[in-house]
Amino acid sequence: MRHLSFFALIGSALLVVAACGENETPPPAKSAYVSAEPAPLPCVPNLDGKIEARELAPQLGIPATYLVSPAGKERTVDLVGTERDGKRTWDLGVDFADDQVAQLSAQTLEGKWYASEFAGLTNAIVTAIDAGGLTEGIYTHDEKAFSLHGVASASPDGPNKTLLRYDPPIALFRFPLAPGMAWSTTGEVKNGTFRGLPYAGRDTYEIKVDAAGEVALPDFTVTQALRVKTKVTIVPAAGQVTTQRQTSFLFECLGEVVRATSKLEEPDENFGTATELRRLGLAP
Repeated sequence: MRHLSFFALIGSALLVVAACGENETPPPAKSAYVSAEPAPLPCVPNLDGKIEARELAPQLGIPATYLVSPAGKERTVDLVGTERDGKRTWDLGVDFADDQVAQLSAQTLEGKWYASEFAGLTNAIVTAIDAGGLTEGIYTHDEKAFSLHGVASASPDGPNKTLLRYDPPIALFRFPLAPGMAWSTTGEVKNGTFRGLPYAGRDTYEIKVDAAGEVALPDFTVTQALRVKTKVTIVPAAGQVTTQRQTSFLFECLGEVVRATSKLEEPDENFGTATELRRLGLAP
């Protein structure tokens, strides 16, 4: 009886299936899955040997992660690089165990305590100058240049209050940026404040783009970066004249991927010791 009941159930099930197949309208065929179109990237490198204004446009609110040497810790750097198969390469990919992480992003000028001092600027951009975010730079970006209009402390309170306005602004990068370019800009500061003290002075930025090639970083490699060397000479109205050098590597769409800052009064533009080394990378 158990076997008969079992087969009877199977037979009933088959009848049901058959009935569904003969009398019911089959469900419509399902269409193949179609992926959504990916959103276009705001910038795509074309590796044409130069950096146009659109390829160095700041993206507001998008953080960039940098691996930064600790404050007060010097790094040995090779900014000269080597020639390999006719192409210059720089190996800056050493993974330092004591590197620290800084996340920097571009912001608008609105809401900053010093905003009224730069009220005449169109589409002003603010980003941290130091990795700790204590000092901020005020910039503009257009088809001709990426320019520094001034420097201010992030907070108006305390003994480190700083507010310096450049007249004229400093053209940090001129577009299109390409090897062989060189320029100098002098900006005057009047009625400024530096670390709580009245300040006036004249700062001269000497900038040149002198090489291009491949740069190895701890987490990836960029194939065609531009090496930009900057020498800053600060002449205060009262006090000692100081100079400092900085070498940056810029890549299309990513912006600054490496920054090495020299000691004060460094005579060698290809300095081998950096007081700060920051590299675009991943947080550990």
